[in-house]
Amino acid sequence: MNDINQTVNGGSVFRVDKFVVPAAAREEILVKVKTTHELLRQQQGFVQDFLLEQFSGPGEFNLVTIVEWESQAAVDKIAPIVKAAHERIAFNPQETIARLGVRADIANYQRIPGL
Repeated sequence: MNDINQTVNGGSVFRVDKFVVPAAAREEILVKVKTTHELLRQQQGFVQDFLLEQFSGPGEFNLVTIVEWESQAAVDKIAPIVKAAHERIAFNPQETIARLGVRADIANYQRIPGL
């Protein structure tokens, strides 16, 4: 476990959000994702991001977002910034996901050393 913590504390952290988005919810979700990612791109510690949409294959997740942060410290600083921005525009992600019938799988990842 110490190796994992040392890697997180000393390397990039990837936030990966995977969604099953019904066709009727696609446009609204994309607007919200784009708005959030515009904010993320302006934050200290942001490295890069990807907004991906499935176009083939049997996978269930049809929308995936990936954000690379330079460290866990950068990730820790962003949560209150995003929450405040969402409050300013009256956007509640959990409510929106439930209302639109979207399923989400959200987690932070790190590179596996030596691969």
